[in-house]
Amino acid sequence: MPVALEHLARAPSSGPLIDAAGLRLFLDAVPDPRDRRGRRHPLSALLAAAAVLAGARSLAAIGEWITDASRWAVRTLGFAPDPLTGQMMLPHPAAVRRLLARLDGDAMDAAIGAFLSARAARTRAPDALRPIAVDGKTVRGSRTRTTAAISLLAAMTHSGEVLAQRQVADKSNEIPSFAPLLDDVDLTRAVITADALHTRHGHGTYLRSRGAHYTAVVKKNHPGLFGRVRALPWREITLDHYERTRAHHRDEIRRLKTAAFAHLDYPDARQALQVVRWRRDRGSGKLSIERVYLITSLPPGAATGAQLASWIRGHWGIEHLLHHVRDRTFREDDSKVRSAHLPRTVASLHNLAIGLHRQDGQKNIAAALRRAARDYRRPLALLGLTG
Repeated sequence: MPVALEHLARAPSSGPLIDAAGLRLFLDAVPDPRDRRGRRHPLSALLAAAAVLAGARSLAAIGEWITDASRWAVRTLGFAPDPLTGQMMLPHPAAVRRLLARLDGDAMDAAIGAFLSARAARTRAPDALRPIAVDGKTVRGSRTRTTAAISLLAAMTHSGEVLAQRQVADKSNEIPSFAPLLDDVDLTRAVITADALHTRHGHGTYLRSRGAHYTAVVKKNHPGLFGRVRALPWREITLDHYERTRAHHRDEIRRLKTAAFAHLDYPDARQALQVVRWRRDRGSGKLSIERVYLITSLPPGAATGAQLASWIRGHWGIEHLLHHVRDRTFREDDSKVRSAHLPRTVASLHNLAIGLHRQDGQKNIAAALRRAARDYRRPLALLGLTG
């Protein structure tokens, strides 16, 4: 993480810095790709961020928001009138598009992640364990005739804020991107959740060296580990948590059991977990039963059964909290944005909007976008800009 971002992210959470400075100070750490002699306007990423917060779902919509923005809103975003004519000189939408396409994706994601982290730290209990999910998404709309769609790996709180994002290298997978993704994330008191792809000894060692705990899914791609966990006398182990829900035209029962285990072949593994899920479709009556096995570095008593069950279910809920919103609300997979770094930059702006609206207490992001679109002050206030 750039030194400037690290300083901002670690500022005292009780102070007014984050509210007063807003996203602008964090974006100051993003390198400006323009020649110094041709910089007529401030970095336009702030304009684009405000537009996306107000519901702009495409580059054309971002351009329209910029064109229609009030003089007050534009000045609040840092744009000054011409000293001779007094007219507000705004960048052309095409210029904003070109600039966004040239931005350093890693720096942009680091700025957004640090900003969201700093805002979240104000309300977080200092001793509370923090579940952070690591999960990937393919941006299908970025596919061309000659190139595959880009894949993005994200680290996200279970409440919906993306703290870091990294583009997976072409012809690779998520595994090499795991540690670099988390390098700049504060993992103090964090519990990392991920799918079975990331249940790897190297990942476990990395997380423990950073002071983080993990809850890792164990499947047959680790036959020895899977066999040992599955062979535990689960029938004899006391139930730790039970939950029954009715939603989406189905009844569901989830049962969690935990077993202390001192000799698992995985870095610092302290407990094994079994989750059994019964699902019955209320229409067809069809019943399905699924058993999932996990391991965690948390020692017995460090987290309750209810907490562990919540974190496991929370990881599975990422599809709804993030991927579904980006696909359905922002129509990311239908986007024809493909040039240069634009697909990633646009995804980063979507992450920012989702995270800020979630921090503002909004559960329905589509409704939150409509609300922000009705008043210029609302997206600017979310960015920490008050004029």
